[in-house]
Amino acid sequence: MAKKLMKKICLLGDGAVGKTSLIRKFVFDSFDDKYIMTFGTKVSKKEVSICRNGQEFNMTFLIWDILGQRVHDNVHSAYYQGAAGAFIVCDTTRLETLQHLEDWIKVFRTVNNDAPVVLLGNKFDLVSEMQFGDKELGEVAGRYNMKYHLTSAKTGDHVEDSFIELGNEVIDRHLNKGVKCNE
Repeated sequence: MAKKLMKKICLLGDGAVGKTSLIRKFVFDSFDDKYIMTFGTKVSKKEVSICRNGQEFNMTFLIWDILGQRVHDNVHSAYYQGAAGAFIVCDTTRLETLQHLEDWIKVFRTVNNDAPVVLLGNKFDLVSEMQFGDKELGEVAGRYNMKYHLTSAKTGDHVEDSFIELGNEVIDRHLNKGVKCNE
């Protein structure tokens, strides 16, 4: 019988990097070019089956889409409480969003130092507009010993894989802490 887990995952990053679009692609398999600014936070939910260490888990992601404005760090800190993991997202067509990743990492780590974090360079389908790529994102990830992926919410490339990978890390941390799953 599959073990059930429900875990909070945060998506962080500058405004307009595609956090909401990544969530929409993962949860609903849809994409919309229209930009709608997130105010505060929006929570979405999706259950996936993940096999880990010979066990099957029904993992429910509670995905927190958090306002992308850094001036709200004190508000963000409250949202980070209890997160089992996070994606920190940048936009490959805007170099400054890559440069801001470290600020997002540091703020998240002040609240939640143990949760796994995966860096996502979104919009890599816009090849002619890219200002950075795999190498530069990998350098930032390497400094913090984090995994990273180039994603496209539009095409879906590496979106579900990224969520599953983070889910695997969350389950590993859960199992290593010896926490019993609800059955």
